[in-house]
Amino acid sequence: MLLLVTYDVNTETKAGKKRLRKVAKVCQNYGQRVQNSVFECLVEPAQYRLLQSQIVDMMDKEKDSVRFYNLGNEWKKRVEHVGAKPSLDLEGVIIA
Repeated sequence: MLLLVTYDVNTETKAGKKRLRKVAKVCQNYGQRVQNSVFECLVEPAQYRLLQSQIVDMMDKEKDSVRFYNLGNEWKKRVEHVGAKPSLDLEGVIIA
């Protein structure tokens, strides 16, 4: 399934800046950054639960927010891209 993760972490403090880096790093382990605080993650249901748990556990619920949009397995019909930064093939081979 394709999961879109968006987050807004309060960075007024050093702790907030650290949380922001941690959230981004967790998201990078599961998917591809498509905008500054937006990731597309192609995951299985168990991975989704783990990703969600990791982020929720590290966030400050009084200052930060995160949204998880489950686009399901038919996501190719629901995603349209226009403009710069061409879309990546999430199902393709990744060469690092």
